[in-house]
This record gives sequence, structure tokens and C-alpha cells, in this order.
Amino acid sequence: MRAVIVGSGLAGTMAAKTLRELDPDVEIEVFGEERYPYYPRPNLIEFLAGRLPAERLFAFPPDWNVRQRILVRAGERVVRLLPAERKVELASGVRVPYDVLLLAGGGRAVVPPVRGADRRGVFVLRTLDDAKAIMEHVKGRPRTAVIGGGLLGLEIARALKSAGAEVRVVEVFDRLLPRQLDAAGAAVLKGQVEKMGIEVRLGTVTEEIFGAAEARGLTFQGGEEWQAETVILAAGVRPEAEAAREAGLAVNRGIVADDLLRTSAPGVFVAGDAAEHRGATYGYLPAAFEQSRAAAYNMLGLEKPYAGTVPSSTLKVAGLSVASFGLAIPDAGGYEVLARGVPELGVYKKLVLKDGLLVGAIWMGTRHGLAEVGRLVGLRRNVAHRKGELLEDAFDWSGV
Repeated sequence: MRAVIVGSGLAGTMAAKTLRELDPDVEIEVFGEERYPYYPRPNLIEFLAGRLPAERLFAFPPDWNVRQRILVRAGERVVRLLPAERKVELASGVRVPYDVLLLAGGGRAVVPPVRGADRRGVFVLRTLDDAKAIMEHVKGRPRTAVIGGGLLGLEIARALKSAGAEVRVVEVFDRLLPRQLDAAGAAVLKGQVEKMGIEVRLGTVTEEIFGAAEARGLTFQGGEEWQAETVILAAGVRPEAEAAREAGLAVNRGIVADDLLRTSAPGVFVAGDAAEHRGATYGYLPAAFEQSRAAAYNMLGLEKPYAGTVPSSTLKVAGLSVASFGLAIPDAGGYEVLARGVPELGVYKKLVLKDGLLVGAIWMGTRHGLAEVGRLVGLRRNVAHRKGELLEDAFDWSGV
């Protein structure tokens, strides 16, 4: 059997690895737009900060795919899907046949509708080439503005600050990490970010990136300006689904998948940031990993249903551990919330219960209990009998 994978990121690489583990004979060919071997995207942040040299970015030794008998075609872009012929078409015009196909092309960085977003000095961070371009440009242009106070924006701000840049963050919402943190937790985080020397401006619309040929700063709604010669757009990721849409596959926000990660086209599967499963697109690593493993099984006919991934995210800003699990910000009644904060220490803990079951959590400023809380949210463990103790600093999570 011949398996073709479009995308050489986490989902595509882990699917190829799993296919080989399951079947020593399946023919595997991976097409990736980037000209580099697979690297975990979080490594780009450490690379930007100057803490990780380029040669240590990559997940596997250079000959890993050869030893695994996985043919990786780096820098070869698939531009068209031909499901009726069971072929994909490359930018070169070559058509490649498949028996089963996995769409693991990930997502594209969202460019917000800001005038001047096409000026020199304005970047997104999605690839190693993006990171290299940012590092080269910021030399001698240390005044940097990051548009977006989500996970990626804060990670970029931390990295560039530690590399010596003067960094400010502007966020259109009224709090940082609006998808992961409530108002109380976000306020604690803002204080810690500002202690690091990163200015934060919330609830602000950026109208223009001004300058002649190159960026020179931002103009906000109301007329105020920031000076900045380097501007990073961190406004999220959009599923890469255009080729699938043009080929007639079912597409909403992402490429629609059933519980076996099959698309609407026979023999075509999807995993990673491009996938939409039960109405949800995820855009983070745990989901991509779980989907890629399940998709590999299903491509071989070894049925392995995918039931979804519990939303979770972790990052470290100014030495502060920040984690959000499950339904951390309920948007309806019927939930019980337990919370405790120590802002001066950067500590904020919040647990969300539904009929005694732990369904969501925010855990910031301490690693004590962090792994256990994430696991218990995934299990929806009943913690009602211990809820009076759960937020204590010395609580023993091993017995829950």
C-alpha cells in the first residue's frame, strides 16, 4: 500500500512514524513546503531567544527518515488534490498517486486587517525561515511591537526581550490570553509580564503600521502612536483547507473529519491544525499528536476512533508557569468555581466543577499539582469530597 502525507510538521511526521511502526511494508511519502526536516515549533521560540542553536532545532538525526524508509520530499508543495484519480499535484506539475492520503498541512498565520501589514519589517512566526528573518531584521532595530497577547504573542515577546530587544505587546481584548485565562488570572499574568520589562496595552485596536518602505510604528484607534521598527503579528492560525475546498471536500473552518479522521473523500484522512472534528479545530500540539496517531491506524484499516482532545495549554512567561485545562472559562450557569490568587507571587489557581466533576482549571505560578490537575480534568474526576482542600499550597494530589 502507498500512503502519501501532505505536511511535514508534527501531525505529518508522527503519522509517518506511526505508520512505519504498525506496518513494515507500507510505502510512505511525505511532502513538506519547508526545506528543513521536522522540528517542534516551540523550538522556534528558544531559537529566537538565542538559547537554541539552529542545528539543535530538529527532532531527529538527519538520516532518521532514511533508516525508517520514509521518503521525505522537503520543499515540495502540493497545490492540488485529485481525489477522483487518487493523486496529488505538486507545484512542479507532477502528479503523485496514492492509495491513502493524509492531509496534515497545518495552518497559516492570520494577518489581521491592519493597514500597512505588508510593509517591510512586519513578520509572522510560523516557520524557521520566519524566525531567521525576524532575527536578522531586529539587529539594529530593537524597538519591537507584538500585535497579539495570546500564547504565541507572549512567547515571542519573552524570547525577543531575553535576546535584548525593547518589546511591547498590544492586545485587542481586555485581557491577555483571552482564550485561556479569566479576568483575575489575566491580571496576575499582566503584572508578571510587566515586571519583566514588557509593556502591555489591552483593549486597543491597531489601525495602521505606519512608515514609508519599512515599518516605523503603530497607530491606534484614537490616534495614539507607538514607535517600532520591528512588528510581529501574532493573531492566531487559520486551518490550511483551500486545496481541500477546491477539490470538493467538506470544509467549514477546517477540513471536516469523522471519528476515524476520514474526510468526505474516499481514502483521504486529515490530522492536525487543518482538521475540524465534531465542530472543533484545535491548533495546538496535543491534539495534533493524538490525531496523527489515530489517523495512521485508520489509514491502515486498524480502526482507532478519535474522541477529541481536552483543551489544554501551557507556557512560561517571566519565569511564570501558566496552564489552562478544559472548560476553564465557563460561559453558562450551573458550574461551581473555586479560586485563589496571590498576585504578588504570580500565583492564581482556579478549578471549575460541574456536579462535583472537575471539568476545567487554571493553574498559574506554581507547578505543585500541575500535572495532576491536567490529568484529573481529562478524566472528569469527581472531587466534590475534597473541594475544601484542593487549593491549599501543600495539598497532596496523589490521593485524588
